Amino acid sequence: MPLVGGPVFGIVIGMLVALLWRPAAVFSPGVKYASKQLLQLSIVVLGANLSLQQIAGSGMRSLPVMLGTLAITLTVAYVAGRMLGLDTNLRRLLGVGTAICGGSAIAALSTVVEASEAEIAYGISTIFFFNIVAVLTFPPIGHLLALSQQAFGLWAGTAINDASSVVAAGWVYGHAAANEAVIVKLTRTTLIVPIVIFYAAKTIAALRTTRGVIDWKAITPWFILWFLFAALLNTFGVIPAAAHPGLTQLALFLIVLALSGVGLSADFAKMRAAGLRPLALGFVLWVTIAASSLLIAHVAQAG
Repeated sequence: MPLVGGPVFGIVIGMLVALLWRPAAVFSPGVKYASKQLLQLSIVVLGANLSLQQIAGSGMRSLPVMLGTLAITLTVAYVAGRMLGLDTNLRRLLGVGTAICGGSAIAALSTVVEASEAEIAYGISTIFFFNIVAVLTFPPIGHLLALSQQAFGLWAGTAINDASSVVAAGWVYGHAAANEAVIVKLTRTTLIVPIVIFYAAKTIAALRTTRGVIDWKAITPWFILWFLFAALLNTFGVIPAAAHPGLTQLALFLIVLALSGVGLSADFAKMRAAGLRPLALGFVLWVTIAASSLLIAHVAQAG
């Protein structure tokens, strides 16, 4: 069913399996490998179909939208989070997770704000839920708004939290949209570094100690460098044009595997335990970043 796309089936069927039959612990390494390493590998393979000129152009076009949505989302997270009575760390985790890159940003930020395991679980579970909602709703909304492939890719890359969901939504909308979304998403992912530095400085200043040690090797998204290297090879003609269709199919195959792993990773018990208030903030932030991304992109294009 091309209108729905293999990645969506992968994540939905994975979630149904996780709901009806929780995979045994023996399968956990494989599920984790599929949802993380294979997803990153699929993005590297996509890079082999792109040129450095395309990447630079998309990155520069998306920068105003990314910075605008980041500022708006973090502000709303602070105000709405306080109104809902959520603690500071949970507001920060949900705000940064929504604004930048979902679970990866939450994991990186949690190392410097001393978040509890419960707060991390709440944050990741809430983000995960709205990732699934985005995969299912963004493509129909994009068609309803008659967005071009490039416009949808920009929207998905700046408004959907996690890389897996960005890629899935992009593939459902079209190959060109997927390429644009991946470039925008990878550009957006680099914002982890300045955000983590900012909150680390705040934590250290508040505690007046150096306990906020950052493991830069662990949080650096190294696969972005491999993505750029693959694009470099393609730019200089090392990868023949005849190989591109096969690489496109390989990337889609890896994405379906990765999304199936993401679906199997769904922990419904943690989602239920998170309660309604984090979910309410997640919904507010999800609507905020989706609407502000479209609005800023429209204004920038009109200007």
